[in-house]
Amino acid sequence: TGGQVVYVLDQARSLVKQMQANFTLARLNIQPKVTILTRLIPNNDGTRCNERLEKIKGTENAWILRVPFREFNPKVTQDWISRFEIWPYLETYAIDAEKELLAEFQGRPDLIVGNYSDGNLVAFLLARRLKVTQCNIAHALEKSKYLFSNLYWQDSEQQYHFSLQFTADLIAMNAANFIISSTYQEIVGTADSVGQYESYQNFTMPDLYHVINGIELFSPKFNVVPPGVNETVFFPYTRTQGRVASDIKRLDEFLFTLDDEAQVFGKLDYPNKRPIFSMARLDRIKNLTGLAECFGKSRKLQERCNLILIAGNLRTEDSSDSEEKAEIIKLYQIIEEYNLYGKIRWLGVRLSKSDSGEVYRVIADRHGIFVQPALFEAFGLTILESMISGLPTFGTQFGGPLEIIQDKVNGILINPTNQEEMAQKILDFVTKCEENPQYWEEISNQGIERVYSTYTWKIHTTRLLSLARIYGFWNYTSKANQEDMLRYLEALFHLIYKPRAKKLLEEHLTLPARA
Repeated sequence: TGGQVVYVLDQARSLVKQMQANFTLARLNIQPKVTILTRLIPNNDGTRCNERLEKIKGTENAWILRVPFREFNPKVTQDWISRFEIWPYLETYAIDAEKELLAEFQGRPDLIVGNYSDGNLVAFLLARRLKVTQCNIAHALEKSKYLFSNLYWQDSEQQYHFSLQFTADLIAMNAANFIISSTYQEIVGTADSVGQYESYQNFTMPDLYHVINGIELFSPKFNVVPPGVNETVFFPYTRTQGRVASDIKRLDEFLFTLDDEAQVFGKLDYPNKRPIFSMARLDRIKNLTGLAECFGKSRKLQERCNLILIAGNLRTEDSSDSEEKAEIIKLYQIIEEYNLYGKIRWLGVRLSKSDSGEVYRVIADRHGIFVQPALFEAFGLTILESMISGLPTFGTQFGGPLEIIQDKVNGILINPTNQEEMAQKILDFVTKCEENPQYWEEISNQGIERVYSTYTWKIHTTRLLSLARIYGFWNYTSKANQEDMLRYLEALFHLIYKPRAKKLLEEHLTLPARA
């Protein structure tokens, strides 16, 4: 997804830069290399996903290496495949990727970092074959996002294939030499909520298996290393250097006044009202429809503010994702039900990275606010992007934002399941800003300071490289102690994962074409 792609690319850029600085300091004539391994998609829909090798912009030696899925059914494997359907192709993908990586590195890599559930399983397979150190970054474990998903897995298996994903998660997290999480609660949760990893400790999937002590939560392999934010793209709105006048004018018009039915739904009656802004993909968890309904229920908010959304597609026929299609229909229904015409603008666009940064600043120029209303957010990169841009930020209390935002100090925490309370918090803030304009500035400045002091890529990569050295040494000196566990995980892979993946592959082989 968008946030995870940004994370991986920015991390790669920072790793190459930091490693080169370390080598130079040590007076070593070595050029580090970072390769992002991902899938090559022949039907690329105008992107560069069909190119085998692509240099990452702004780096000396960081690359994107794309390896295709084997063509079991070309009508499926030549197109984009949902993350819920990807499981049958990962083992053969890892075998093919091994050859490509060995050729690119002219030898074995020193560290393999997995990202998300599918990437972590591939990292396990590659690390096992290449005998190198494995690091996992989950980003978001689906199990904690879908209530009772393990108990009722059979009801949703056709759509989500949780039996494969949860098994892959168990294998990868236990095999990893070390795990990086963005927040502490991602591991063990809070007093009121279960942590993402904690949810794998004990659970049952009826008629499949029962898990006892699925993961050791207080193992030294767990490390909290939050990501940073790209400071060349995202920076305070008050910094005039780096801002281009023509871009400001273009994006201001695009956000508030441009009449373009292909990209924009809604014409504002009063474009100069304070903007409430949100930007995310359209799915149930991101809950942009919940924000729209919250806005629709508050007449007082509508009198003072406009709602600006940048999200997904405007039309169901342009989407290939069933969940997004449902959210598109729902958003139109909410607009109709609460008569939000003239008070909402919905932009169905995919912004360039530079435009994404400037959009936050344009909203800040108008003393707007950013609202992140997700039902759950593993970390919340958009929270950091918004805060560093100088936008007062409202973030969900469920997940990572609870650790990023210090409530009413550098942002405001909201409960997205209580729309009336959420609307009241936004209204209270807007009212206070009208009475005391300095209050907006105060929260804005505190948000900027919060990001610069804690959430930068330099801090992240310095820690990651330190951990790679420590765990790499442990991996080298204690291989024999890990072998029993790794053999057990291989048994899970071959006896549970592979038969179910084979069954899903058989279903894919009968498909005439992808929707």
